[in-house]
Amino acid sequence: MPWKFVPTQREVRVKPGESALAFYTAENRSSKPITGVSTYNVTPMKAAVYFNKIQCFCFEEQRLLPGEQIDMPVFFYIDPEFETDARMDGINNLILSYTFFKVSEE
Repeated sequence: MPWKFVPTQREVRVKPGESALAFYTAENRSSKPITGVSTYNVTPMKAAVYFNKIQCFCFEEQRLLPGEQIDMPVFFYIDPEFETDARMDGINNLILSYTFFKVSEE
């Protein structure tokens, strides 16, 4: 898909129980309108159960015109139980990533 998709900030520091906003920028680099939809992934996988989206662009269709650039926010929190789960010992970073797919427009 000819979109450029990048985080606005490379890192967001958040304590378990606190909500936070992360921003991404998407740009359609093609000469045609494109509708895309994304899925997300959190790693390490065993910590993903503690990542909670409050509001996200993921799973919603996004239509960008040629050359259009938009900001895409994600509002989230890390469940406070993350801190008391012994399986999370040594995990200090969660990585949030996205994969975009072009929506068929027939």
